[in-house]
Amino acid sequence: VQTCALPIWPRSTRPAEAELPIHPEEGMIAQFMPGLPGLSTVGGKQCIDAAAEDFSTSLAGFYEDYLAVEGGADLDGTRYRFDAVDVGEAVRGADLVLLAVPVGAMGEVMAACVDALPGHAWITDVGSTKGSVIAAARRALGAALPRFVPGHPIAGGELPGVVHASARLFDRKLFIATPTEATSPAALEAVEALWGAAGSRVLRMDAAEHDAVFAAVSHLPHLLAFALVARIASEPDGEHKLGFAGAGFRDFTRIAASDPTMWRDIFLHNKEAVLEMLGRLNEDIALLARAIRWGE
Repeated sequence: VQTCALPIWPRSTRPAEAELPIHPEEGMIAQFMPGLPGLSTVGGKQCIDAAAEDFSTSLAGFYEDYLAVEGGADLDGTRYRFDAVDVGEAVRGADLVLLAVPVGAMGEVMAACVDALPGHAWITDVGSTKGSVIAAARRALGAALPRFVPGHPIAGGELPGVVHASARLFDRKLFIATPTEATSPAALEAVEALWGAAGSRVLRMDAAEHDAVFAAVSHLPHLLAFALVARIASEPDGEHKLGFAGAGFRDFTRIAASDPTMWRDIFLHNKEAVLEMLGRLNEDIALLARAIRWGE
């Protein structure tokens, strides 16, 4: 489980405590206190940006595979500690919580966070499917649902984990927000501002449209890359064949090195859209096979 909590305002522009805005729906003053639970490649990059853009004074975190980073990681020459004992501790005192977990774990992590969330804290995610994440939020977040902004940064790499975060991961990349009818305009504005500060171009999209689009241009290509590499590797002479693979094969199958747990969740949680695209592709492949067989 990896989660990430980030403060909202840069220190250079943050108002004095007496000037902090009241949240009418909560009747309390926002605490602009930094905290940072835990971390994928994408979540780790937001650590870098939060510090570089002066969004935080300190970062705390929770990382389930604690030993993988020995309680912390060096990102762009700065040491970050991810030593919260659980998700609740990681989000306590945060102004914004960024969930950077496989989409199948979103509901569980939201449920673990919700009781510890400050009443003013905004919540967002980086999941690659949006319909399933929004459904999980409706089940888990209760009264905090209006403070949740579903989102998807179109950036990443095939190697998973915070230690593979890159300083240029979000530069000029697209961030897609998929707000629901319940999403607070203030939460949406804050989350979009954070991603803009990280260098992203921000776009809004309906969640169903998002899932259909990315089934075609992201999820299906990953599925095909996994299938092709597995097909060749499973053959008796598979290792011999792969030894002759050239640049074209490597370019097409590079994404097959991606985290299988994360991608299993994506395929299962965008099942309908992925199966629709796979069915269409199977029809095209059948036509190609016929054309090859008959020399058409």
